[in-house]
Amino acid sequence: MSDLLIKLSGSRFGAGVVKLLGMPAPVELARSAGPYAEQPLAGKNILLGRSQNGYAIDRLWQIARDAGALPLETTGVKPDILVMDATGCASPSDYRALYDFFHPQMRAIARNARVLIVAALPAESRDPVAAAAARGIEGFSRSLAKELGPRGATVNLAYVAKDAVDRLAGAVHFFCGVQTTYVTGQAVHVTSQVAAPASLVQHGVLKAKVALVTGSARGIGRATAQRLAQEAVQVICVDVPAASDALHRTCREIGAIPLLLDITGPGAPRQLADFIKERFGRLNILVHNAGITRDKTLANMQEQSWDQVVDINLSAVMAIDQVLLAENILRDEARLVYLSSISGVSGNFGQTNYALTKAALIGYVAAQAPLLAARGICINAVAPGFIETAMTQKMPFMAREIGRRLNSVKQGGQPRDVAELVTFLCTPGACGISGETIRVCGQGLVGA
Repeated sequence: MSDLLIKLSGSRFGAGVVKLLGMPAPVELARSAGPYAEQPLAGKNILLGRSQNGYAIDRLWQIARDAGALPLETTGVKPDILVMDATGCASPSDYRALYDFFHPQMRAIARNARVLIVAALPAESRDPVAAAAARGIEGFSRSLAKELGPRGATVNLAYVAKDAVDRLAGAVHFFCGVQTTYVTGQAVHVTSQVAAPASLVQHGVLKAKVALVTGSARGIGRATAQRLAQEAVQVICVDVPAASDALHRTCREIGAIPLLLDITGPGAPRQLADFIKERFGRLNILVHNAGITRDKTLANMQEQSWDQVVDINLSAVMAIDQVLLAENILRDEARLVYLSSISGVSGNFGQTNYALTKAALIGYVAAQAPLLAARGICINAVAPGFIETAMTQKMPFMAREIGRRLNSVKQGGQPRDVAELVTFLCTPGACGISGETIRVCGQGLVGA
């Protein structure tokens, strides 16, 4: 569904009306329509800075050059990308490096710019002052994201362990690239806990991998299947028999394999495992997207509504995983991604059942991550905010408008935006990121 406010803001007459009414003027967000490029930052003007004693700057420069970014040397040119190595911030006085780097650029930063700050991992410091200094950068990055959001710019933070600096390429490519459109104000941890794959490049590495995406007939699941297929992944699309027409249509469009299955059925995990073994042997990528809502206040909620949400959103997920892991159907270096929700982060009125399951998934991936690390398997959750889907189209006009504007970029996201993050987390380059929950919400003000 189109956003009328974006259209108005983009025209000379409409922009005047929007300003007169005191309404936000959201910018058109930059997005990619194709697969990963060999040089994802090609032609982008990049400015790099560092704090004293920062230990990531040399690696960051190398990544930027290899990705095709152009060092910004000409005054008056707006930076497309700003990267700050803040790993040397170990005391309050070191924060001045942040001010000195960003302050002169604040009015020059281009629309749809990308900002990435790299900080030391607080848990690695035995000095409480240094740990606090590292953690404080998260407050800075989230606040900066809110200042730059109206321009369509994103700001994200990567905490990096000292022995994981060589794993930063994937994070730089994603958080400095066009694919991070609706991911802003986030903090991820890049560590060496997961065994590293032989190659950390992004371009072409997913070709011929086998992925299974549940709930893929429509919406975010469909967009995820489409995006993975763009990277030459062989996708198995799973959805309920009632969605047969939509599922087969999606599969025809992208060359995927349909599997009609109610994942809550008593024999569903067995049927799923047998299907994978017969057709492909094993699985490289598993995306648990299937889920439902049955919204009511707890006082008015029927038992059936409670049980359906728990069964589909959580119990079925764990039952499937149990079989796939026990029978070694998930390959070493596999990637597991679970669709959580902003409701799982902050709760939501009338969604005690839904928020319960989505919060449980956050805890589940955090607990599973260290158990799967030795096999090189990464497991993460993605928490979408207000995404323009068939469900949001049915919302009352005012509720939909409020939902769209309650974030730093003042607009709703697209299913493709979620699919971009999911796809990144499925790449070898994301091997430093596991056990995390990353929001795709434009830095929604609720739970931000």
